[in-house]
Amino acid sequence: MIKIQLLNKIAAVGTDRLPRDRYEVGADIAAPDAIMVRSAAMHDMTFDKNLLAIARCGAGVNNIPVDRCAEEGIVVFNTPGANANGVKELAIAALILAARDVVGGVEWAKTLEGQEDIAKKVEAGKSAYVGNELAGKTLGVIGLGAIGGMVANTAVHLGMHVIGHDPFLSVNAAWNLSRSIGKAADYAEIFKNADYITLHVPATKDTKKMINAETIATMKDGVRIINLSRADLVDAEAMKAALASGKVASYVTDFPTNETVGAKGIVNIPHLGASTYESEDNCAVMAADQLNEYLTTGNIRNSVNFPAVSIPHTGASRICYLHKNIPNVLSGITALVSAEGANIENMANGSRGEYAYTIVELASPASAETIAKCEQIEGMIRVRMI
Repeated sequence: MIKIQLLNKIAAVGTDRLPRDRYEVGADIAAPDAIMVRSAAMHDMTFDKNLLAIARCGAGVNNIPVDRCAEEGIVVFNTPGANANGVKELAIAALILAARDVVGGVEWAKTLEGQEDIAKKVEAGKSAYVGNELAGKTLGVIGLGAIGGMVANTAVHLGMHVIGHDPFLSVNAAWNLSRSIGKAADYAEIFKNADYITLHVPATKDTKKMINAETIATMKDGVRIINLSRADLVDAEAMKAALASGKVASYVTDFPTNETVGAKGIVNIPHLGASTYESEDNCAVMAADQLNEYLTTGNIRNSVNFPAVSIPHTGASRICYLHKNIPNVLSGITALVSAEGANIENMANGSRGEYAYTIVELASPASAETIAKCEQIEGMIRVRMI
C-alpha cells in the first residue's frame, strides 16, 4: 500500500481519487510515502527516508522547506491556477473595498442599533463614507500569472485602464491576456502611473518588501494598494507611515499581522483568497492527481523544486533519477543500464536550476545491482524503479 499523510483537512473530492485498494490515506500515517498539505508549517519537520513527494493544495509553498526537500529527493508539487478564480473574485472585492470605505460604513451602521429614525441617521451620516468608482482609473497589476491575468482581464471589463508587468510571463499566460492590457516596461512604470496597484507575485528574496518607503515615494498621491499574495511583499511600517501622510489612500491585505491589525486605513481580510468550496475542491483534485501520477509512473507536473518531465509508461519498467544538474550524470546512467544489456525504449530529461530529473523507460526491469550502482553516480540524489 502507498501511504499518504494529510497534514490538513483535504477535500474528499480530491483524496477520493486515490484508490483505496492501492492507497492508505489519513492524518495518522507513520512513515508516509507522500504528504498532502495546505497551510501546516513543515519547516521544522524531519522527513522519513521513505518520503517521495509533498503536494501543496494551493500555489504558495512558503510553509514547505522546498530546498531541503530537493536535497533529500522529495518532489514538492503545488496546484497553480486551481484556486485562481476564487482569489480573482476576492481581488475584485478588495479593489472595491480600497475605493470605498464599505467596511467603515458597515461598522458605523452597527452603532445605530436600537436608535430611533435609523433611516434618517443613515442619510445624514453616509457622506462620511463617500468613495471613488473604479471605471476610468488605472490599475497596475504586478504579476500576470494565473491569478494576476484573471484580475487584469476582469478589471478591463469594469472599465479600468490596466497596465501590467511580469518578467517571468509564460507564453500560455500571455495568450490569455486581453489585448486591452498595456505592457509596463518595469515595476517602476506601474508605481508612477497607477491609481490602484495589485500584487500577484510569490514572496522571494527579490520581492520581499518590494512595496517600501522608497517605492511608495515614486507612486501617485492617494494610490490604493491591494496585496492578496503574501504579507512579506509589503513593508508594514512604511505602509502605515504612507497612510498617515495621505500618500497611500488605502491598503487592503489578505494577510493580517501584528503590524497591520487595527491600523487606520488598512482593511485586513483573514486570508480568504482561496477559501471557497470550489477552490478547495479544485486544489485537492489537482494535488491528488499529480501525486498519483508521480507515485505510479514517475511523471512530474507542477513541481516547484524539480523540472516537469513526463513520457508515456509503455515499457516493462522505468527508472527515475533525481540528481544534481551537473555533467556526466546522463552518460553514467546510460553506461550502467547498457552494461546490464537492458534496452532503453524511451528517455526524457529536464533541469531546473541546480537540480535535474531523468526517466529511462526499459524493455525489462533492471537488476537491484544496477540500481545500487546508479545510486553511487556523483550528483545522484534518489533512484527509483517503477
